Amino acid sequence: MIVRAIIPRLFLSLAIAAGAIWLVLIRDRIDPALIEDLMRDLGVWAPLAYITLFAVGTVLFVPGAIFGLAGGALFGPLRGTILNLVGATLGATAAFLVARYLARDWVRGKAAGGLGRPVAGVEAEGWRFVAFVRLVPLFPFNFINYALGLTRIPLPHFVLATIACMVPGTLAYTWLGHAGREAIGGSDTAIRYGVIGLALLAAIAFLPRLLRRWRADSAPEWIETNELATELSKSRGLAVIDVRGPDEFIGPLGHIPGARNLPINELPNRLGELELLQDTPVVLVCRTDRRSANGARLLRDAGFDKIRVLRDGMEGWTKLGLHVEDKATSDTTRMV
Repeated sequence: MIVRAIIPRLFLSLAIAAGAIWLVLIRDRIDPALIEDLMRDLGVWAPLAYITLFAVGTVLFVPGAIFGLAGGALFGPLRGTILNLVGATLGATAAFLVARYLARDWVRGKAAGGLGRPVAGVEAEGWRFVAFVRLVPLFPFNFINYALGLTRIPLPHFVLATIACMVPGTLAYTWLGHAGREAIGGSDTAIRYGVIGLALLAAIAFLPRLLRRWRADSAPEWIETNELATELSKSRGLAVIDVRGPDEFIGPLGHIPGARNLPINELPNRLGELELLQDTPVVLVCRTDRRSANGARLLRDAGFDKIRVLRDGMEGWTKLGLHVEDKATSDTTRMV
């Protein structure tokens, strides 16, 4: 998997380097002033056409680095960065919507085994997973746009995380593209712009280690379904808290026998009710495991250190045919 992910990037890097060398060799035949005049003559149509091409290229799996460099060369570092962000975001959003509403089965078939990790990541972390894969490209940019369209992440969360976390890489490629244009024109500033772009890329290279450490610190501790069932059958010192709403708690999926209901949206204001559980192992449960993972982070920040999350939640519990209760057998609004 790692080798398959590295090879395309290696070829892309070699192609960019070869293109840069070729441009340097023929720079005497290229007049940057003509490019500037052409952009000026096209007026507002130049950026609009560029954004459209970038968006369409993203949908069609054209590497974004090519457009990133072109944006810097054609429009300069500041304007080029803005146009690159707009084009990439529109293209990513279009691919996301295609997967969600128009070609769900086709995308699912193409994604095949590679879909499991994005879905699991979004279920557990929501927009944080989108931010992580944008800053640390575990999957190709164009692929993840389609894959995330098959998850339940809200469109606004996808778009905002995409915009914010594409900024570092977009800046780097745009500055490098602008540096290439300045080099062709024989400008002394080319080296400075190139150093800025390379510095940004170097900074991005350190992001994976920092973000993995952050995720390790913030990631919940998981407990598997069979493990929880075994612990409940042997131990009386384990508290199960279901963070779904009351209607879900007694709904079709039911709830784990002995579980207490404390909805996630009420959790911040009801931490005092959990003080007696400070030294008790606690397992949080929801329908899948997304809300309970968020609840675990909140409780950990509040000083609770024996918090685990049931992986796959009640869906996983019922899938194994384990016993559930479908009505409240105790006061579900009080914790003590």
